[in-house]
Amino acid sequence: MKILVTGAAGFIGFHLVTALLKAGHVLIGIDNINDYYDPKLKYARLSETGIQEQDVLHTTIVQSSIYLNYRFLRIDLSQKEDLMHLFSTERFDVVVNLAAQAGVRYSIENPDVYIKSNVQGFLNILEACRNYPVKHLVYASSSSVYGSNKKVPFSVEDAVDHPVSLYAATKKSNELMAYTYSHLFNIPTTGLRFFTVYGPWGRPDMAPSLFADAILNSRPINIFNNGEMERDFTYVDDIVQGVIGICEKPPQFKDNRPPYVLHNVGNNKPIKLMDFIASLEKHFNIQATKNYLPMQAGDVQKTFADISSLQKEINYQTKTILEDGVKAFVEWYKSYHTA
Repeated sequence: MKILVTGAAGFIGFHLVTALLKAGHVLIGIDNINDYYDPKLKYARLSETGIQEQDVLHTTIVQSSIYLNYRFLRIDLSQKEDLMHLFSTERFDVVVNLAAQAGVRYSIENPDVYIKSNVQGFLNILEACRNYPVKHLVYASSSSVYGSNKKVPFSVEDAVDHPVSLYAATKKSNELMAYTYSHLFNIPTTGLRFFTVYGPWGRPDMAPSLFADAILNSRPINIFNNGEMERDFTYVDDIVQGVIGICEKPPQFKDNRPPYVLHNVGNNKPIKLMDFIASLEKHFNIQATKNYLPMQAGDVQKTFADISSLQKEINYQTKTILEDGVKAFVEWYKSYHTA
């Protein structure tokens, strides 16, 4: 297939691009390479796929030096004209939209960025898919849409009308917008609610990297809600396999319902935050100093994915146990930060 991956220099995007290229698909990756966190990490990910920093110029498509089936373009989803030009000239089979302004806590202080990227940017993707039809639009939603729901595991059948952060609200809006375009224009759309992704090349603002940085630099790690937190930690390779499986299964119009579906992509097994930290300590062979704090605004105590719909659709099963995933993350972290 010919596939567009947005957010290709991001954490999940990088891993997805690599897996799709190795599977032989023809890819174009796009990313705006913003400075929400150090762009050096984004350029390092791109370099792994044969795209060099000095070659990444605005509106110029770069050919990978490693993969003949990969090209990259630096572009922002809010640049509608540039996006439309890309769609008109390339004509994609599948679009995987991973580009978004991430971060629950950051959204509280910087709301405008989230509306521009996550709402306006996603609208432009939908408009591009409307004007230049694709077989399937797959887009990243988030477990954060469940807010403070008490019922676990979280099911895609649950009501998600009470987001507790603007980030979550923008992801819920993406689902609503996708439904509308599926209904009006018969665009097959699948939203994937990712649950606490971790692994090599992870974002520096996410808990594993924050903990690792503090541990290696003899600083206390901040542990919110006094450690009484559980997360459905999901290794990035397991997330990617879910995305790839879904790419090949676009929803169909049936029973007078539009071709629109949602799935959770998670480990289906909540892990206590303190157990995750203990695994980091084990693989770093360093005891962390811990600073216990109350719950932060916009945060939730527990996430737990019901993945039954994904299991039914593509026989989805995660393969990576916590110890193996944390070990791989720690090995990458040490090699990247000491290189």
